[in-house]
Amino acid sequence: MIRSPLRKLALLAGLTVLVSTVATAGPPWIAIEYPSNPHDPATRDALLTVRTYHHGDLMSYYLTGTAEGIVNGRRQTMPLDIRRLPQAGIYAVRWQKPAQGNWMLVITSSQEQNGPPAATALVTIDSRGGVASVNVPFDTIENGKWRVPRRVAAAEIDAMLKGAATLARQ
Repeated sequence: MIRSPLRKLALLAGLTVLVSTVATAGPPWIAIEYPSNPHDPATRDALLTVRTYHHGDLMSYYLTGTAEGIVNGRRQTMPLDIRRLPQAGIYAVRWQKPAQGNWMLVITSSQEQNGPPAATALVTIDSRGGVASVNVPFDTIENGKWRVPRRVAAAEIDAMLKGAATLARQ
């Protein structure tokens, strides 16, 4: 128990600094680089590179990812081969589009293994197996000052896949 008013004040000041540092550090982010660098042996055969950030700084996170597809009207899921590179916060993703179906990649970062998502990138794949688009769903806070990644619902992924399948048939 803290008895001295000076110790209480010091503890309060320390907690205030800690809280304000966390509050001003900013949100996490995830970015996709495509195509990956063919001159770097670590990314030579990768489809794309992922960078994870906390505010503006590259920071290592746990990454998980799946390829989500609709093939002959049926939903399919396959894991992505994600490899951490030597630089903090940079990963190579290896995957090859199957001959059939419409596909997208769902790549999610989290601060701890199997933890809640920090940021998710939705990567639409074109008919040749390249990246057609990237979307990081987010909300804005503080009157638009910050883009804060939000959770992605399974229904959003289903809707995107169904929309892509509909466009492919037209």
